[in-house]
Amino acid sequence: MAAPEAADPLLMLGVGLIGEEEGALPLRPSPSSVSAWLRDGPCSREKDTNGEVLWVWCYPSTTATLRNLLLRKCCLTEENKLLHPFVFGQYRRTWFYITTVEVPDSSVLKKVTHFSIVLTAKDFNPEKYAAFTRILCRMYLKHGSPVKMMESYIMVLTKGMCQSEENGSFLSKDFDARKAYLAGSIKDIVSQFGMETVILHTALMLKKRIVVYHPKIEAVQEFTRTLPALVWHRQDWTILHSYVHLDADELEALQMCPGYVAGFVDLEVSNRSDLYDVFVNLADSEITIAPLAKEAMTMGKLHKEIGQLIVQSAEDPEKSDSQVIQDISLKTKEIFTNLAPFSEVSDDGEKRVLNYEALKQRRFPPATENFLYHLAAAEQMLKI
Repeated sequence: MAAPEAADPLLMLGVGLIGEEEGALPLRPSPSSVSAWLRDGPCSREKDTNGEVLWVWCYPSTTATLRNLLLRKCCLTEENKLLHPFVFGQYRRTWFYITTVEVPDSSVLKKVTHFSIVLTAKDFNPEKYAAFTRILCRMYLKHGSPVKMMESYIMVLTKGMCQSEENGSFLSKDFDARKAYLAGSIKDIVSQFGMETVILHTALMLKKRIVVYHPKIEAVQEFTRTLPALVWHRQDWTILHSYVHLDADELEALQMCPGYVAGFVDLEVSNRSDLYDVFVNLADSEITIAPLAKEAMTMGKLHKEIGQLIVQSAEDPEKSDSQVIQDISLKTKEIFTNLAPFSEVSDDGEKRVLNYEALKQRRFPPATENFLYHLAAAEQMLKI
């Protein structure tokens, strides 16, 4: 598995502060050398002792739509619900990472009970942005002003690092994408779903729409972030939407994607069959194939072989998660090798397309032929 290039600090798009505070906004920085940066600066959110949640600042300026989305994702707006220390997700190719903390009595933030630091970025790397937002949180708790946070953000944006004896150091290149891709546990998924894991593998191979439900966002995010590793040959985490609300704008953006892995904490999503081909009720360990997807998802001997390989590899105590992924990836390559003899150069000579007659003449079992045909469709190998 080739490692992607080192992390690029220019992948960051913006930073912000959200919080609960009482009365006016004393937490806005007074005019200073960085006031120009902060005028539309990073977005932060805090909660005051009256329970009012406010955008404090954000840099650079952002759209009202994105602000409203981040307010939904931020747990400060949820009444009488648990604090979620860290959440992440994607919206229209922008990743968001939100760290929320409770303000201790010892902090200079006397009127603030909680606040959230928001980072937006072009890349998927929860561990990287969790580490950086924790440092920014410590700075805000200590100084009570976004100025120091802004300085650190600019340092990371321009130099890929920030250093502080009291708040900790951050080096962007310590967090490469491959580590983020491999952070989840395929073995845990197989332990929960056994042979049914092949349904998830098939859906991902065919670029189908997978919806995952669990009432706890942490469980949803841990599970969904791992699924793209089942199709490691693509190394495509853009299909991941780990935290989605049943909001019209979010659903419109999601449905523009041809295939995806989407996580929800609202059980109402189970009634939205227009959103999924495969529904995973993580809380009840159940996987359901939607009626309209059953033809493409018909299982046969090949799927049984793949399922057995996944289970045997995952249950081997000597194998790590990355070795299990490698085993699945080798099987995937074998499938594409089997498909290759039935492809030919397209009329325009630009790509290879499926020769369906040649595939039919091979007389595979019906389920195998069906799967290879739909795999060719997913890989855009059908003649138009």
